[in-house]
Amino acid sequence: MSFEIWAAILGLAVVVPAALLYNRLAYDRNQARQRYAEIDAHLKRRADLVPRLVEVAARHAAQEKAVLGGVTELHAAALAAANPEQRFAQERALGEGLKQLIVLQQAYPQLKADAGFRDLQSRLVEIEEQLQYARRSYNDAVTRYASRLESFPDVIVGTVLRFESMPAFEP
Repeated sequence: MSFEIWAAILGLAVVVPAALLYNRLAYDRNQARQRYAEIDAHLKRRADLVPRLVEVAARHAAQEKAVLGGVTELHAAALAAANPEQRFAQERALGEGLKQLIVLQQAYPQLKADAGFRDLQSRLVEIEEQLQYARRSYNDAVTRYASRLESFPDVIVGTVLRFESMPAFEP
């Protein structure tokens, strides 16, 4: 056989497996991105509730300025986060702030009795449950993608084509 035929066979022997590896990495990356989009949707729904929760709580517990102001600041910081790592950190802090806001109802029976607050709290609990499921799904996808990026021969294709790891979203 001529040199050209051997070169073509060798080229195919390299290109086809590399293309298959690329497709697997791209698929896993896209799965993780899709799961992030699900988290993003739940976080936006939660973010929409925050100002209303603070408003209702402020009517009954105005003297709790530190908690109310803290939740408002955490909400703004979460919305302004520049990348997923920062956003996840801010969202965790906001979640803790929301827990403090919900605990206020123990000290303020009129807040606990407010139907609007109870409705918002119920919706928040529902969103948090959905967020937990989305977080687990996202973290599973990120772990699968990271494992590929660290496995041979995927690591070669991933490095050459600059596939980047994605952060986990720990509770």
